[in-house]
Amino acid sequence: MKRSEQLSKLKDTEKWDVIVIGGGASGLGTALDAASRGYKTILVEAVDFAKGTSSRSTKLVHGGVRYLEQGDVHLVREALKERGLMAQNAGHLVKNQSFVIPNYNWWGGYFYTIGLTIYDLLAGRLSLGRSKYISKRKTIEMLPNVQEKGLSSGVIYHDGQFDDSRLAINIAQTAAEKGACIINYCKVVNLLKDDNNQVTGVQVLDQESGEKYDLKGSAIINATGVFTNAIMKLNDTVYKKYIVPSQGIHLVFDKSFLPGDHALMIPKTSDGRVLFAVPWHNRIVVGTTDTLIKKQSLEPIALESEIEFVLETAQRFLAKKPTRADVLSVFAGLRPLAAPEEEGKSTKEVSRSHKIIVSETGLITITGGKWTTYRKIAEDIIDKAIKTRKIPAKGCNTEHLAIHGNQPTTTLDRENHLYIYGSDIPKIRQLQQSEPELKEKVHPDHEFTMAEVAWAIRYEMARTVDDILARRVRLLFLDARAAVQSSEKVARLLAKELGHDEAWITQEIENFKEISKGFFLSEFR
Repeated sequence: MKRSEQLSKLKDTEKWDVIVIGGGASGLGTALDAASRGYKTILVEAVDFAKGTSSRSTKLVHGGVRYLEQGDVHLVREALKERGLMAQNAGHLVKNQSFVIPNYNWWGGYFYTIGLTIYDLLAGRLSLGRSKYISKRKTIEMLPNVQEKGLSSGVIYHDGQFDDSRLAINIAQTAAEKGACIINYCKVVNLLKDDNNQVTGVQVLDQESGEKYDLKGSAIINATGVFTNAIMKLNDTVYKKYIVPSQGIHLVFDKSFLPGDHALMIPKTSDGRVLFAVPWHNRIVVGTTDTLIKKQSLEPIALESEIEFVLETAQRFLAKKPTRADVLSVFAGLRPLAAPEEEGKSTKEVSRSHKIIVSETGLITITGGKWTTYRKIAEDIIDKAIKTRKIPAKGCNTEHLAIHGNQPTTTLDRENHLYIYGSDIPKIRQLQQSEPELKEKVHPDHEFTMAEVAWAIRYEMARTVDDILARRVRLLFLDARAAVQSSEKVARLLAKELGHDEAWITQEIENFKEISKGFFLSEFR
């Protein structure tokens, strides 16, 4: 995937069958679905792929245990099927993760065992493993740092765990391999309409060159997540709220707070939310919150109340108690929830199901949804474009379509941090052989090497330090301080590869430092 090649494709195509606005999970999935059916497809993303919500998840591929509790059986069944397909199609990124629920009352073990057995049954043949009741002793063995006082028993169940922005990049690569034009830093500034007020295309601004292009297309898809309302302002004459952003935050800690391979799931926190502590890239990710936010932002900031809530809850359930000083990184993400019909509904009650809206202008918009169901969402969007006669009928091919890098989990050495590259691992090793300077570590305390940075620039369309350290190599999410310390080294390699000067390097380091402030706790910002 080279940006210059994608830009040439953009310039050389007179009319597209499908134009997708937005390079998050839903947009990339839609571009892949459309391209794999044989439609002439282009996706434009204003910043970088998965820059927003799609890189800021809890890193889970799951049916949603709490949606089962809310009685949303259809959503859970659909998500469990998709979880199984994701594990097959992107085996290098999606792994089977065991979760332990510690119970501090006698009835909890039975209650959750019954509920999770139903969860397993809904997964059918795509189940990742059976849930079972475990003794207090076994619970302590599986969660060595669990709070033992008052512990009664435990329940173990299985779900999926993954790397979100790595999957986004691999979906982008797969779509490009299927013939789609995929381009980042290309912002939609206007919708093109005919005399009947029907959308016929988009006007985009190449944020790097400053050039504008008019792209004509048959089906125009708005998959901009939390920025949906901004595109709808270009589309509608009367302003209406289509999505409400809800913020979720995560704190990242050293592995010593949850040694071993099992994740911790707290089914009921003080305010009724579910909290997870999940092993991820040799760290522990703890979250999430659910806070209604007034306005969306590209760099959402964790609120003090959210940080306190996650810390207090983690301290209640862990024997070695994490403190503010132990937080390596904090990241906030916004969920694009479909706006509820009635005012005043809490975000915990707003359905995570996706909703497809066809405007009077013919614009097709996707709201809601979650990472796990990205493939099904994409299938539904393209089916809707066919139904509304935007494009001729063609069947969906993505159910068993391998994603770039796919490799069966059994053949992967997950002890080697390169496992996330799957079938591309030999090529990265080859880079280290042919250019020995790329063997150097990005940061002395972390395993990532400069070969991964070069790979991201040459083959994954990374254009900035943020693209690399936040979404290609996940250092900013794992250790914010180390990421800032590595920024100059990364900026210099970017400048060398992309032909930038010293002034660009200085500016780029400044930009990254500004972005990284949101990943530090307030007193360190």
